[in-house]
Amino acid sequence: MEFQLEVVPVPVTDVDRAKSFYSEKVGFVVDLDTPIGDGIRLVQLTPPGSACSIHLNPALDIPPGMLKGLMLMVSDIEAARAELVERGVDASPVRHMEDGVWAEGRGGEWNSFVFFSDPDGNGWVLQERPGRN
Repeated sequence: MEFQLEVVPVPVTDVDRAKSFYSEKVGFVVDLDTPIGDGIRLVQLTPPGSACSIHLNPALDIPPGMLKGLMLMVSDIEAARAELVERGVDASPVRHMEDGVWAEGRGGEWNSFVFFSDPDGNGWVLQERPGRN
């Protein structure tokens, strides 16, 4: 039996602001923006190359800004960070874990990260994956 993660709901206060951030600044593709009733609409976006999407939702039981550690895998951490910064995202420098503490710069395999948050404070992590043979 296969289980595929399709959509991650992201709690936001302002769907328009969040849609703009994720599509224009982070570069996610807008898959769907449709009304579903009484001023509520479904907005779904997908990171380029991902099989999993996010759904912007102001009506979750989780308060906006409470999601932390949503991870995006990238093949080049420095290029991904540069693209985010160029688009206006406040992204951390590249960091790695060394002896239990964060240190500046790239680490070894699976040990290079960049951190950023959306306008509501939901926290994202870019992680560089090793090259694929």
